[in-house]
Order: sequence, then C-alpha cells, then structure tokens
Amino acid sequence: MSWLLLKIEAPAEQAEALSDALMELDALSSSIEDANAETPDEQPIFGEPGDPPPGIWQHSIVTALLTEDTDIRLLVSKLEQQCGLSDLRYSTEMLAEQDWVRATQSQFEPIRIRDDLWIVPTWHDAPNPHALNIVLDPGLAFGTGSHPTTHLCLAWLADQLQAGSSVLDYGCGSGILAIAARKLGAGQVHGVDIDPQAILSSQQNAVQNGVVADFYLPDDQTPPQVDVVLANILSSALTLLAPALAGYCKPGGKIALSGILREQEAAITAIYEPWFDMQAAHYMDAWVLLHGIRK
Repeated sequence: MSWLLLKIEAPAEQAEALSDALMELDALSSSIEDANAETPDEQPIFGEPGDPPPGIWQHSIVTALLTEDTDIRLLVSKLEQQCGLSDLRYSTEMLAEQDWVRATQSQFEPIRIRDDLWIVPTWHDAPNPHALNIVLDPGLAFGTGSHPTTHLCLAWLADQLQAGSSVLDYGCGSGILAIAARKLGAGQVHGVDIDPQAILSSQQNAVQNGVVADFYLPDDQTPPQVDVVLANILSSALTLLAPALAGYCKPGGKIALSGILREQEAAITAIYEPWFDMQAAHYMDAWVLLHGIRK
C-alpha cells in the first residue's frame, strides 16, 4: 500500500486551523513545520522560565498523510471552504510502503568521534568494544551524533573535560552530551531542555548507558553554577541566553557553544566576550564550535 503526502504553504495565522481541518477531513496525520528549516532564515521556537509559550513559525508547511486514493482537488476545495481560504499553494508526493523501522534504523550507523569514542545505535554492535561507546536510541529528540555540531561538542568534551568536573548541558535533546560527559569522568551532570520529550529521551538513554545525570525542564529547577557549560542550540537562542549561560558557569570554568554557522562566528563571539576569554574556534563543514574561559 502507498500513501499520499500533501504539503500546504501557510502563514502563522492559518497553520493550526488548516492542520485541524485536515484531521477532520480524515487525514491519517497532520503536522506543522518551519518552511525555512535548515536555512539561514530558520526561525527557532524556544521558551525560558517566565516567557510566554512559543508560537508558530511565520512561514509554515502543513503536512498531511492521506490514503493513496484521496481526491486531492476535492480535499483542497473542502479545506478552503472550511477555513474560509482560497488559492492554497500545495504539492503532493507518493510514499511507497516499506519497513519503516528498518528504513529508519538504516539511517543510523555507528559514528566515530575519535578512535576511542563512538556513538553506537542500540541495534548495532560496537565497532571498537574497547572504546568509550555511547549507546543511543535515536528518537524524537535532537542529538544522534551525526550532526557536525554534536560531533564538535563530543570531540571538545573528550579533549577538555577534567575528571570530576560538574557539567550543564543546556538544550540536552537526546542527552548525548550529558551522557558523554559522565562516561568521560564528569562529576555531577545536569541536562536542561524545554521539550518534555527530550527529558524523557535523555533519561532513557542515560539508563541505557548505565550513567546517572539530572535531567529537567527549566521551569522545574534552576541549574546550579558548574565547571563546564555546554549549549548545542540555535545561534539565535545562544544570543538571547548569553547572560543566563554565563551565570551558570563558575569563574575559571569553561563554556562550549555550537549550533553556529561560520558566518555567525564573529557575532556570537562578540556577544560572549564580556563574560569569557574566547579561545580559537573549532570547525566542521559549515559549522563552528566556540569555547571560552569564564572571567
């Protein structure tokens, strides 16, 4: 059996109504995505304690999964009528039946960070059983180790982390950096994320790796001052969070920032220089890791 995938361009004020209407019109599923995802115009949605709830992207794509015999023109006509819209811009594509679990797993192979540090999906054997292997179940949270920003952070941790150091992973996603820190000899480790799914994923992955770390939402607990602060998040979030992240880092402590494109390096460096003596950046593909020592 095959399925139809319908993608509709929608501004912020229409996206949720279109998504809800599609479900009422018997779509199998519906989701809203940033139309500018993975481009310089990507719009981050994040929240901090006391902030209003995150909103919807200004330019969205509403995606619906439909049965292959769906009359798209009729569906779009009903959708326009129900939502009081006209001339919706949309596209479709066919999705062939396949083993979705196997297809998903095939995208994740063991990832070498260094000869002695690997990320290993739960369904693979470790290529080097004697290495430090982080066993990971890629799920709904960011951080499989495959993205250059995660790779940069892991390599930095392996080089810079001192045994017994306390660590804060701000925007922990899958928990991969917090888990790596514990396996590399860190003392107390904290992971913070605004997404409850990320906290759950981090906790499960920590158990899988036999390590203990404290994962929580920012509204549930205030992170303490630590020796090492890690933040692998979007550069726009790094900009707004600079005072908070600096406050979490002890004098003489270290910070590592990633999620930064090369063309954003100078701007982010300038923002953090009032608090940190910034060091030489690390690079991988189009991405940068910035790091510094707290003044």
